[in-house]
Amino acid sequence: MPTSTKSKTKTKTTTTTKKKTTRKRVTPGKNLVIVESPAKAKTIEKYLGRNYKVVASVGHIRDLKKSTMSVDIENDYEPQYINIRGKAPLINSLKKEAKAAKAVYLASDPDREGEAISWHLAHILNLPLEEKNRVVFNEITKDAVKNAFKEPRQIDVDLVDAQQARRVLDRLVGYSISPILWKKVKKGLSAGRVQSIALKLIVDRENEINAFIPEEYWSIDGEFKKGTKKFKASFWGIDGKKHPLKTNEDVIKVMERLDGPDFNVDKVEKKERRRNAPLPYTTSSMQQDAANKLNFRTRKTMMVAQQLYEGLTLGSQGHQGLITYMRTDSTRISPVAQSAAHNYIADQFGEKYSKHGSKVKNASGAQDAHEAIRPSNVFNTPDAIAKYLDKDQLKLYTLIWNRFVASQMVAAIFDTVKVNLSQNGVIFIANGSQVKFDGYLRIYNDSDKSNMLPEMEENETVKKANVKPEQHFTQPPARYSEATLIKTLEENGVGRPSTYAPTLETIQKRYYVRLSAKRFEPTELGEIVNKLIVEFFPNIVNTEFTAEMEKDLDEVEEGKRQWIEVVDQFYKPFAKELENAEEGMEKIQIKDEPAGFDCDVCGSPMVIKLGRFGKFYACSNFPDCRNTKAIVKEIGVKCPLCHEGNIIERKTKKNRIFYGCDRYPDCEFTSWDKPIGRDCPKSGHFLVEKKVRGGGKQVVCSNDECDYQEEKQK
Repeated sequence: MPTSTKSKTKTKTTTTTKKKTTRKRVTPGKNLVIVESPAKAKTIEKYLGRNYKVVASVGHIRDLKKSTMSVDIENDYEPQYINIRGKAPLINSLKKEAKAAKAVYLASDPDREGEAISWHLAHILNLPLEEKNRVVFNEITKDAVKNAFKEPRQIDVDLVDAQQARRVLDRLVGYSISPILWKKVKKGLSAGRVQSIALKLIVDRENEINAFIPEEYWSIDGEFKKGTKKFKASFWGIDGKKHPLKTNEDVIKVMERLDGPDFNVDKVEKKERRRNAPLPYTTSSMQQDAANKLNFRTRKTMMVAQQLYEGLTLGSQGHQGLITYMRTDSTRISPVAQSAAHNYIADQFGEKYSKHGSKVKNASGAQDAHEAIRPSNVFNTPDAIAKYLDKDQLKLYTLIWNRFVASQMVAAIFDTVKVNLSQNGVIFIANGSQVKFDGYLRIYNDSDKSNMLPEMEENETVKKANVKPEQHFTQPPARYSEATLIKTLEENGVGRPSTYAPTLETIQKRYYVRLSAKRFEPTELGEIVNKLIVEFFPNIVNTEFTAEMEKDLDEVEEGKRQWIEVVDQFYKPFAKELENAEEGMEKIQIKDEPAGFDCDVCGSPMVIKLGRFGKFYACSNFPDCRNTKAIVKEIGVKCPLCHEGNIIERKTKKNRIFYGCDRYPDCEFTSWDKPIGRDCPKSGHFLVEKKVRGGGKQVVCSNDECDYQEEKQK
């Protein structure tokens, strides 16, 4: 049987080859280059010319089995790799190409993962590890690619070992804890080194918020006049000492001391302050800025960055990679890029704006294998190439380009003024600043607007125009957004650039957390899983322990430690924790809440169940009755389209709230904005409540052509 299958396959192959053009056939005598992505393959083939054939492995070709642990713990944690299912035709094609080629070059991505892919390819194609066939470039431009081929190197086995250690550790954690969670809590759950810490951070923050007790405090803001010019100052203290205002009584005591409009200018301090340009982007700082400034989810940021890295066709310039590799925690910039930036800045703004490429020191623990994220060619300004990019690509490219150019510019210089005003021992302070030299702010404005004070001298008098006390209450810490969670993980030394996006995705997919108003909120299930992992696997969620392990893995990469030793050091105490968990973890039954009404199919009571996308109604008579209903929330507004149904709050699969009619599909009314049950006095269309930038809500007309809007509400 196998023989006949083989011969059939051969016949098929020959027939199809004849139908195709000769260009697609194996061409002997050419240099074969293997990259990861097909888009990259096309670009690089153009750059290298006719003596090279460039093909794609389409990511990894070998991996650990999904069905078993695939790590031989007894035999030095040896990973048991298999060819990835569905990749057999590709592997056979690569083998044929390699056999016929003059030389084979491995040009996968310039990081741990890319090095591992090259190592697996070398194994499958029987390429000796001592052979100099590994080609690395940090940007897909003609010069970078051609220069890389001048100096091929051996596969960096230390880099491969670091990736392998990570993969094995993640497998040991995931495949050991997950089955216990399946048995004790619910099928389909998982745990992981980075995801468990991310979940714990979110749960801990929620506990902080719930335990928070607001405290009262007051402020007194004053408006003062010097001649005709008005300026603001705030209460600071009494009789030369800083004085906090905790209660209304404190405020009354201060106000009682104030008498008449005249305030004395006690002190005028003038200083020059420099604000240095920001560093170019690392993966995490790009993800944070894209979230805050562009409203991009982490996954979207990485997807668009990948497109920019692999390149786009820029008219007559041809296909070009637009940015350097987007997975990095280095802020280093190559001398060539520094020089190009200097020329651009000097040409556009003048020499005094360029800092001539000063050296940048990386943060401790940063992998300096490649550069920061920057444009491949600084002269490709966003305006110059805008017509070749889609709107998301242009937004992210502009962000990266501006940040890079700013990082190569000199500091902004401010003149700051601090003025102390007093009356009867009550001290107010006014702060002002003015940009003296804009420096990097010329292109990257992250500064507050200048606040100018009138010229004042010591011992002169200014007039009080108005003094207003105001009550405040301390606020609980905010829930994590994607940007702040990535920042915290990075600050704690947990995870690496490539892990942040998939980690955030996993904890949402498992329904451990949900996004509410773009902030992470733990679910009941997330809190249960976190409690168990904290109790039985304390090291997994210990940020110091995990950060230390990240350092150990970095030492493997640097050739200072053996990967087996690092894995063993982790696994031995972990194995004891596993035993304890198997014995000590009690089975947790997540009880179904009664829904309070019966099934309209079989009459059994309906219950509230927890599913992948949150809670829903289901029949308690499952599996005999499979009736389910979405949980809907009425908002007390009649449908503005059919005037019969009620408007209900619904959620998309990605947890985004929208509003629709409960008579769907008979009435197809939907709206992202919340209808409020009133009509617009100008157009007669229904009014909606819209969220506004910077927080708050505003009632506006649903008709885009009508400009009716009501006052903003906080």
